[in-house]
Amino acid sequence: MLAKKLKTDLPMVVIAGRANVGKSTFFNCLIEKKQAIVSDIAGTTRDANIGKVDWNSKSFKLVDTGGFLDLAFLANKKQTAESIDEKVQKQARDFLTRADLVLFMVDNKDGLLAQDKQMSTILKKILPQKEKVILVANKVDSQREANEASTFWQLDWGEPQTISSVTGANTGDLLDLVINKLKKQKSFKKPKVVIEDEIPVTPPDLIKVCILGKPNVGKSSLLNAILGYERVIVSPIPHTTREPQDTEIVYQDRPIKLVDTAGISKKWKTAKGLEKMGIAKSLEVLSKAEIAILVLDINEPLTKQEAKLVEEIFERRKSLIILANKWDLIEGRDVKEYSQNIYRVLPFAQFAPIIFLSAKNRTKIDHLMELILSVADNRRLEIGQKELDRFIKACITKHKPTKGKGTKYPRLYYFSQTGTNPPEFMARIGASEVLAESYLGFLANQLRAKYNLVGTPVKIWIKK
Repeated sequence: MLAKKLKTDLPMVVIAGRANVGKSTFFNCLIEKKQAIVSDIAGTTRDANIGKVDWNSKSFKLVDTGGFLDLAFLANKKQTAESIDEKVQKQARDFLTRADLVLFMVDNKDGLLAQDKQMSTILKKILPQKEKVILVANKVDSQREANEASTFWQLDWGEPQTISSVTGANTGDLLDLVINKLKKQKSFKKPKVVIEDEIPVTPPDLIKVCILGKPNVGKSSLLNAILGYERVIVSPIPHTTREPQDTEIVYQDRPIKLVDTAGISKKWKTAKGLEKMGIAKSLEVLSKAEIAILVLDINEPLTKQEAKLVEEIFERRKSLIILANKWDLIEGRDVKEYSQNIYRVLPFAQFAPIIFLSAKNRTKIDHLMELILSVADNRRLEIGQKELDRFIKACITKHKPTKGKGTKYPRLYYFSQTGTNPPEFMARIGASEVLAESYLGFLANQLRAKYNLVGTPVKIWIKK
């Protein structure tokens, strides 16, 4: 394994149930974030969402699984997953078998359905220990509805815990029960001594990486290739990934959060429904990231869509790595020729490095990880004032400041660093002088060349 998954001692609690009982709303309620997409469309959740819940000085990992649409497939452990729905359910079944506790959710407004009974029977086969399951009746908004929940006693999982995931009603009592059950099962482990592949993650140290691109370019395959296992579902059908899927790993003793996002389609400004929600989540993740990996299918011609995505990345002042995927399908593989083609469509991204690889074959993954660390270090670059004084003097000797308008050539009185992540600089000129925009580009390029600021935007602003 090139990168190691960040290990935790947290117990795992899995939410399970048929489609549309409110699992994703409940998940968002407990983790106090709008992480999972909520929709009335059955099968909205595909890849499992994973979050952390803190309650009464205890923490556990919460997993929101896809709704079970085909109970016959769930019951057959040996059956191979072919379709997207089958892959969703296989992933959910795998989480159930590893869970410390399962929250079996039913819809109180729908009442007891045949699907609930079938799923209950299957759960009893997968999880013979009844104490590992809590029956949760969702969408209970009144005492009358709470009384109606008694019908779920027929499932033989004990007293149904009545909640409303929309209002949060009774979720505190449910969390008390979850913590007590985990304590009885001794699921909470004592903190271990930190070893080589388990380093504490603190926000300033965490490198946040967002994987972006059009549908079907191989974003999910890339994440799986880095991790060495199938964390996200891969399918040739566009928009398989609907929600951002994040995983924290450690590479060379450095913590990295990798987030796979929904594919951003050509008409993403006018997208509707689940596609629109997925794209909105992708752009939200980009805003919180430091580094964007733009994944291209190198077998397909580049379009204005990639240029628009790069524009979105730079508007948010994110670092950029361009990843040309499916390189194994190209004959000849002339790196220089293909690099020129990419920069021709993305001329304002000349400073962004390009990696040609095959996520499917897991080639050059180590090169990508090394580059992520380098770019992250570039964003945090701090240059002392004395060194900057020497730098700007050398730049002026090489190329005198260019006037923007008027007849007077501007004079650079002072040049200093004003921020990091990404690097930001201030150039001071005379009150009545104008410095040409092209000269700021020259200074930015000189900074990149001297300090090897590969993949990182540099901002220089003028003070008069």
